[in-house]
Amino acid sequence: MNHTSSRSLPPRRRARAAVLLGLAVLGLVSALFAVRRPLMMSAPLCLAGRWHGCFDTFNGVVLMMLVTVPLSASVVWALALRRRAAGDAAAWRTSLAEVGMVHGTVPFVWLTMMPGARAGTVPGRVSLVPLRDLVTMGPLGIAGNLLVFAALGFFAPMRCAALASLPRLLALGAGCSALVETAQYVLRLDRVSSVDDVLVNTAGAVLAALASRRWWRTADGAPADRSRPDPVPAR
Repeated sequence: MNHTSSRSLPPRRRARAAVLLGLAVLGLVSALFAVRRPLMMSAPLCLAGRWHGCFDTFNGVVLMMLVTVPLSASVVWALALRRRAAGDAAAWRTSLAEVGMVHGTVPFVWLTMMPGARAGTVPGRVSLVPLRDLVTMGPLGIAGNLLVFAALGFFAPMRCAALASLPRLLALGAGCSALVETAQYVLRLDRVSSVDDVLVNTAGAVLAALASRRWWRTADGAPADRSRPDPVPAR
């Protein structure tokens, strides 16, 4: 067995993780720079605690989602310290998955449940023909729908081993999306409950889940790391 190569593997993983983290931060900073002006338009109303103009607008919800990132990071830190004290080997990963699911899903669900101008006065509308509404969504609409349950798909299999399979994640994304579309129809929010929304939301959850596959929990509850080589059996 080559002990030199086995010792050099962890630094490689750390270097790769550092590169991926750096690219993610760079992408986030670039996106924030591109949308800084519309976001800052909602900043005065959000800082004043006004509902209208902040929590009922896309810019306001996204701004508050970004502003509360330090708070969510503090919650991750507190939960991880508590779990480490209890002897949990995957304390940080579990805590990050729990907080990430909530922080990355609730704002987008809030946006999809935001009522239209004629909410409560017009009957619910349903579109059950697949791919008919996809053309009218546009690139921004498709991207937004892909993000609705992306955090749920990314973090859920890291938190729960029972969800660490593509069919179950597919069912999770489709079920949550169908529930949201049904709520839009029942509450008469002046929105179209479309099967295309369910398809795109589910696709976003599955694609995000594939991105986190190497960190999914195994059947025994331990986080899987597929970058590690299989152990060599003793002779």
